[in-house]
Amino acid sequence: MSFDTIPKDLRGLRACLVCSLIKSFEQFESDGCDNCEEFLRMKNNKDNVYDHTSNNFDGIIALMSPDDSWVAKWQRLGRFTRGVYAISVSGNLPQATLREMKSRSIAYKSRDTSQR
Repeated sequence: MSFDTIPKDLRGLRACLVCSLIKSFEQFESDGCDNCEEFLRMKNNKDNVYDHTSNNFDGIIALMSPDDSWVAKWQRLGRFTRGVYAISVSGNLPQATLREMKSRSIAYKSRDTSQR
């Protein structure tokens, strides 16, 4: 894991709506999402960063060993890269993104637990 993935400041953070990775807006725009960039294409695209991330999230998990962590398994993060993740992310993905994920056979389960 690169230290570039870790947010440098606690203000202005956003969480990916698909995997819940937390970064600053600038980090998502410059690097994209470490887990979802293949289909979300946030790198160098401000509109996609706004559409696929949320600044409304609860809790923070620092994930260093995804394979060995029971918390990673509980949060469905075991297959993701090391980094900082939200426990719950409020927001909805655009319908076009959901259709693309379905066409690529990518399973999506909302990380928004506020409505449960």
